[in-house]
Amino acid sequence: MAGFIDIACNFTHDSFKDNLETVILNAEIEKVEKFVLLCASLKDLEPIKKIQKSAPQKFFISAGIHPHHAIEVIDIDYQELLNKLASISPNAIGETGLDYYRNISPPDIQRDSFKLHIDIAKELNLPLYLHQRESHQDFIKIIKENFNNFPPFVVHCFTGTQAELNDYLNLGAYIGLTGWICDAKRNVELRKSIKNIPLDRLMLETDCPYLIPKNLPEKPAKNINEPKYLPHIANEISELIEVDIEELRSSTYENAMRFFN
Repeated sequence: MAGFIDIACNFTHDSFKDNLETVILNAEIEKVEKFVLLCASLKDLEPIKKIQKSAPQKFFISAGIHPHHAIEVIDIDYQELLNKLASISPNAIGETGLDYYRNISPPDIQRDSFKLHIDIAKELNLPLYLHQRESHQDFIKIIKENFNNFPPFVVHCFTGTQAELNDYLNLGAYIGLTGWICDAKRNVELRKSIKNIPLDRLMLETDCPYLIPKNLPEKPAKNINEPKYLPHIANEISELIEVDIEELRSSTYENAMRFFN
């Protein structure tokens, strides 16, 4: 029987620089079989490729520039960016999108970067791995303006409203859910809205080392999230949407394989 796929692993983060093999082994013990390597910056490209080469059957790659680092596109043209992303043979383009929560990169630069990534995904015929935080209107606007031949896309780490969810589903999006769902006090509406995500559009993720599930029985040192906690997140989602855990695992595995493979 297929295991879980964690579609959001920030394995180039310093939290994993000394123990990545152990982190992966512990996840596999918990039946997490495959991992999507996320790229936040062009500096991540080579480290990600090195990780992937160590066990190609375990990893998918998403290559792109996170909106926090969107300013990187100022110093690179379209063809050079395409060549850099394509050089590591990615399964998806991203993590791209918009993040107005901190505006670490200026919003106008974020929008330019997002559009570049959309064009690259279209040219390479690859799906898009998207991030949106406090920027829904501009995010949806850009997608709709570029929707001709738009590739399959996942909105990862969904924490939005029912209205936002409806917008994404109406455009054919896959939805990624994290351990954020495990905080019952802060996520009353979110925990209700996820019941409306069709099983064939749902994927699971930890976004490790971030977003440690709040209701873990035992918290790890320094609150570092790991893929081994993905089954805990899945169990929480299973109860909330009233779907058997084995059906959830099977469906989300098939969705991720279809999307990234």
